[in-house]
Amino acid sequence: MSGIQPSDIAIVTGAGRGIGAAIARALTGAGWRVAGVDRMWADDDGVCAIRETLDITDYAAVAAFVARLGTDGTIGLLVNNAGITRDAIAHRMEPDDFRTVIEVNLIGAFNFCRAVLPGMRAHNAGKIVSLTSMNALRGAAGQANYAAAKAGLIGMTKSIALENASKGITANCIAPGYIETEMTRAIPTQIREAEIQRIPAGRVGTPDDIAGTVLFLASPAADFITGQVISVNGGQLMP
Repeated sequence: MSGIQPSDIAIVTGAGRGIGAAIARALTGAGWRVAGVDRMWADDDGVCAIRETLDITDYAAVAAFVARLGTDGTIGLLVNNAGITRDAIAHRMEPDDFRTVIEVNLIGAFNFCRAVLPGMRAHNAGKIVSLTSMNALRGAAGQANYAAAKAGLIGMTKSIALENASKGITANCIAPGYIETEMTRAIPTQIREAEIQRIPAGRVGTPDDIAGTVLFLASPAADFITGQVISVNGGQLMP
């Protein structure tokens, strides 16, 4: 069994809205002390015990934040949820848009992993959950940058899992499918309906579907699960 207690600190990036806010609420309800991170706060209703406005691509800022948390408790869980899109087909994609998505979605996650791992290793306990995407597994037209970043997150997670398993630390990915968020609600109705038709479960997922999977991976029931990608997509993709 892990040495993590639910009262330990859980860092959730992108906690200000959507899936991140749902994860923060679920973890708070389970007794975790949630430190939420976002660039802009929208949905937070006080569920985060600590709320930080932070650029996750700035390693010095991330490390300083984690160091401050470490003086106030044990960081038992990191949830890398923050992510952005800058969609365009590859031959029209601006190089800066490719770079920005990689920096936020992949390097931002690395920055937090790098900052929390020494403390987790010192305590011989810790869990890292990173949100990748169904599109990392299948590709997506118009998302060469996003799919590359999310696929990179899978490779990074597997490497971290191998490096830290002997220290009682697990690292896993969740690959959401089509989830009801502000981002997906902006998709044109015709495209949205066509996407739903391809989901065997017959509905889009909810942020709570993802939050429930995070709760499982954060629990002692998942102590022997590491280096895995758990798909939460209603059967839309079965790799």
